[in-house]
Amino acid sequence: MTNNNNERNDGLIKGISKEANEFVHHTVDTSGKIVKSISGEGGLVGKTVDSSGKIVKKISDTGNNVIGNTVDTSSKVFKNVSEKAFKKKSNIILNPQSTIIPSLF
Repeated sequence: MTNNNNERNDGLIKGISKEANEFVHHTVDTSGKIVKSISGEGGLVGKTVDSSGKIVKKISDTGNNVIGNTVDTSSKVFKNVSEKAFKKKSNIILNPQSTIIPSLF
């Protein structure tokens, strides 16, 4: 993979995670509004819905951050490993008689 493909894949994974996080947030907000419209805004049920919604949103945010950090870390590791594995360093040269001579370059 090239760096451009890595960035594209990173963006894809982070983008999906972000979309899922936003979906959870919108779902919690919508369900909270529905429950509150039935039970009333200031009652115990409404406050419970608010509290549980905040918890669910925090968990979703934490998961989104973990995925983002995992993608960043794995990308850095992959980049470092691939640079070391595929970097061409040659400090020897062959002469016509096939003996190895250290390069002075």
